[in-house]
Amino acid sequence: MRPYLRSGEVAERAGVNPQTLRYYERRGLIAEPRRSPGGHRAYPPETVALLNVIKAAQRLGFTLDEVADLIDTGRRGRSTPDLRARAVAKIAEVDARIADLTTVRGALDQVIRAGCDSLTDCTCPDCPLPQADLT
Repeated sequence: MRPYLRSGEVAERAGVNPQTLRYYERRGLIAEPRRSPGGHRAYPPETVALLNVIKAAQRLGFTLDEVADLIDTGRRGRSTPDLRARAVAKIAEVDARIADLTTVRGALDQVIRAGCDSLTDCTCPDCPLPQADLT
């Protein structure tokens, strides 16, 4: 087995698109690989594990900027406490979004129950939408 992986191999093993590798390189999430004697990108095998970590963090709701900070923190040996604190903060963000979406859902339920038929000129008797005179 050769000591490196080509872009397509890394992408396939990590379940990402090859363009994602280049994007993550530009973002600084993964190191730019060395080149093989034939000029191909030569990624170390641990790149696959790093990509799996990045994707797992994204599934937890972290943005790529947040993932970059977490990876950098982990490289400095402080990953667990920082991850916990950030996870607590992320839960608060998720809870706020859930509250906002619950409000939106309630408003949509009112529109459906009232039988609204137009955003700008609704004819339902108990329309919950503010009506504007657009003429």
